[in-house]
Amino acid sequence: MSDSAIPDSSLRSPLRWLVDLHLAAAFLTRLPLPPAHCDTGGLAPAMAAFPLVGGAIGAIGGLVYVLAALALPPLAAALLALLVGVMLTGALHEDGLADLADGLGARGGRERRLEVMRDSRTGAFGVLALLFSVTLRAAALAAAPSGWAALGAMVAAGAVARAALPAVMQALPPARPDGLGAAAGVPDASVAARAAVFGVVLAVAGLGPLPALAAMVAAAAAAFGIGWLARRAIGGYTGDVLGAVAQAVEIAVLLVAAAGWK
Repeated sequence: MSDSAIPDSSLRSPLRWLVDLHLAAAFLTRLPLPPAHCDTGGLAPAMAAFPLVGGAIGAIGGLVYVLAALALPPLAAALLALLVGVMLTGALHEDGLADLADGLGARGGRERRLEVMRDSRTGAFGVLALLFSVTLRAAALAAAPSGWAALGAMVAAGAVARAALPAVMQALPPARPDGLGAAAGVPDASVAARAAVFGVVLAVAGLGPLPALAAMVAAAAAAFGIGWLARRAIGGYTGDVLGAVAQAVEIAVLLVAAAGWK
């Protein structure tokens, strides 16, 4: 589809939403989708659809949990569900978490940390961050009283994690002028608001009203914490910071769900 065929981003027509959803899915997943082309706003306008894609990723992982739990212990089912999510996304957010952890653990100033984050090699801090991320999420899912409860939690976590990204990009400046974070463009407040609405709706659908409220509070705290660390250490956000935010928020939502199940 050519740029001229895409309606103005201010017009939220059904066609525009389909274009946004396609672009969001092409960016966030490794699904074999037709090539997606950004309009003059870059990826930023399509970020309103991020929670929908995140919820779909969570739903697929949740269905794997439901089926696996018929024959396997809860922890094994949880690990398989997370593995499917990693395969769908190409470990996009896990890679960001590992890179940010290595950058924060590096000795030196801002430029040194950014240099370490650009390095494709994963250091000790990155490995530990991934270990804790997978372990916490799997342990939380294994506490689910049923496969369907785990599915709902995965939908909520996937949606809220992606809904947090436009808000973080609104709150922080880019840490550098190049890179994925800067190239995506900055979503305006309306994009962040629509993403937040989708995140809340899917959280309520997956967890119920009161657990969803607690999950949103925990998610906001997790996003704020990663954002504060990034602002202090490197001056703003990068693609890696956004990946780390998504991981931290997903962990927070699943832990809140597990606390409710207990």
